[in-house]
Amino acid sequence: MDWKRLVEFALRGSIDLQPYAVLLVRVLLGLFFAISGANKLFVAGRRQTMYQTLVEVKVPCPLLMTYFVSGVEFVGGSLLAIGLLSSLSCAALLVDMLVAIMTTKLSVMPKGLSPFNWFDSFLYLPEVLYVLFFIWLICSGPGKFSLDSWLAGNLRW
Repeated sequence: MDWKRLVEFALRGSIDLQPYAVLLVRVLLGLFFAISGANKLFVAGRRQTMYQTLVEVKVPCPLLMTYFVSGVEFVGGSLLAIGLLSSLSCAALLVDMLVAIMTTKLSVMPKGLSPFNWFDSFLYLPEVLYVLFFIWLICSGPGKFSLDSWLAGNLRW
């Protein structure tokens, strides 16, 4: 057993594994949003739930926004999963999640908490984690196992 390599891995991680981590996060996050968006677009019950949520939080033009938000999730998630226009998809989905946090999640946060406990509850929201993943993917790029990477490598300027 090479203890030095094990300690170094524990302290620094492995740059060799990074492309696989980016691939895993990008594909699974993309699939999650593609499936979620597809369900809201093509399954009447899910679309109705989305519409009712938007009506309850008084979003303007709730029917139009139901289709728009669901379409952003479906198209953005699909593009992210295959690694095409990944940064643009992440930006659109990031805005989608920020709006969801501001319109539906903050209003149901527990009242009367200390700032520390409120922040803990806020960070527990899955939408916050999605925002962090999108920021990470925008900054790191879609990884070498993506159509974006392939296209960038084959562009002739």
